[in-house]
Amino acid sequence: MKLTIIGGGGLGHVCAAVASSQKDCHVSILTGHPQMWGSMVLAEDPEGKVFSGLLEKVSSEAYEVIPDADIVLLCIPGYLMEETLQRIKPYVRNYAIVGSIVSSTGFFNFAHRIFSNSVPLFGYQRVPYISRVKQYGHSSFLLGYKKELAIAVENHPNPEMLRGQLERMFLTPTVLLQNYYEAALTNSNPILHTGRLYSMWHQWDGTPFDHQILFYREWDVPSAQKLIEMDEEFMSLLRYLPVREGVIPSLLDYYESKDAKSLTAKIQSISSFHNIVAPMKQIDGGWIPDYGSRYFIEDFPFGLKLIKDLAIEHSLSTPNIDVVLEWGMKVARK
Repeated sequence: MKLTIIGGGGLGHVCAAVASSQKDCHVSILTGHPQMWGSMVLAEDPEGKVFSGLLEKVSSEAYEVIPDADIVLLCIPGYLMEETLQRIKPYVRNYAIVGSIVSSTGFFNFAHRIFSNSVPLFGYQRVPYISRVKQYGHSSFLLGYKKELAIAVENHPNPEMLRGQLERMFLTPTVLLQNYYEAALTNSNPILHTGRLYSMWHQWDGTPFDHQILFYREWDVPSAQKLIEMDEEFMSLLRYLPVREGVIPSLLDYYESKDAKSLTAKIQSISSFHNIVAPMKQIDGGWIPDYGSRYFIEDFPFGLKLIKDLAIEHSLSTPNIDVVLEWGMKVARK
């Protein structure tokens, strides 16, 4: 199996390390900084287990790493998705499979428009790992695993075979979804991130903070309450779409909570989240929100906006989503 990973962020590093550690998988990387990559990449998990493997090719040119790929996996932010799919399209060979490590930032929408119906597609509902780069192009931290992953597959003659390949490649039990809606719609980043950001900063008066806020460990009840309100609107939308009940659980169900207080306690308690900081930048006098971070330029215009567009299409009122989306697009100048 020849796998080409596009993107050099945390997920790109960890996926490359885990996949290349499998004997039957040969990994190449398409990145804007090939000169910074070594011949080997590794990832270390919280228990000290290290995944490592040799890379076959690393390049910034699509024609060098796309034509030989059996699977092309995009590990990139939503704002690069359309441009990247257009860029690789001429080099995707017949029967090669194109997928995305997360589907909630428009992958299927763009792929439907750019590729013909003959190109097999797949997309994950949620990312397989919590990840962070240690040394760019060389090492990374695999901070957390998922118990189970779910993928949507289109235009493939044997989705079950692909499911099994991906399950073995990334060492995580994987199930098939019935359609791309079940993968592309999620209350993870598009609601969890945006609701938290709004709760933290929609009333911010411009005074710098004395520290960089811990995004999850300093979670509070107002953030959880806003999340619940947005999620109720999101779950209402799912009833209008071909999404099976239970495939996308509510946030309360997912985090095994019953109200804002218990949800707050649950989120604060997740050890793999403890060191994740809010998108902020340091200035003289303290820390301020970083409106240019991926939290803002991806999760609002490519995540929450997709949910809102579908709500409009089905004439569904979403007052809580509306106020959060309007605020986020304004501060991100989108």
